Amino acid sequence: MHIRRVPFDHPDATKLNDQVQAEYHVRYGDGGDATTMAASDFAPPNGTYLIAYDEYDAPVASGGWRAQDANDEGNLDGDAEIKRMYVVDGMRGRGLARRILAALEDDARTAGRTRMVLETGLKQPEAIALYTSSGYEPCGKFGYYRHYEASRCFAKGL
Repeated sequence: MHIRRVPFDHPDATKLNDQVQAEYHVRYGDGGDATTMAASDFAPPNGTYLIAYDEYDAPVASGGWRAQDANDEGNLDGDAEIKRMYVVDGMRGRGLARRILAALEDDARTAGRTRMVLETGLKQPEAIALYTSSGYEPCGKFGYYRHYEASRCFAKGL
């Protein structure tokens, strides 16, 4: 496996984003994550987007972070928000999400961010397990889904 930095609107990123949105729809029945995002959100130094490729150069996992500072959605100055963490079905259980997560944390730390934050939901228990086993702790709700009962937010100091 090798991990590459790509633009959020790269064709492989778009492909994986479509897959994760379809999975969100299956789990939540709501058409996918409605959080507003733009390719520029993930452009260095204010973010990055990573894709893991297999030995055949097929995209198999993704994740990104974008800078957030204090706002009316509950973020704090120095936040780096994780978005679109995803591993394709056939590649799950191989540590890819953990590798991407560590790379995102390192990149955000290098960019001067002080806290990594994320929002997930109760219907994604494997995501919650990944984050809590990686040192993330529950935090105050933030972002688009902050008023949803099934939403769960986590943070980790960088």
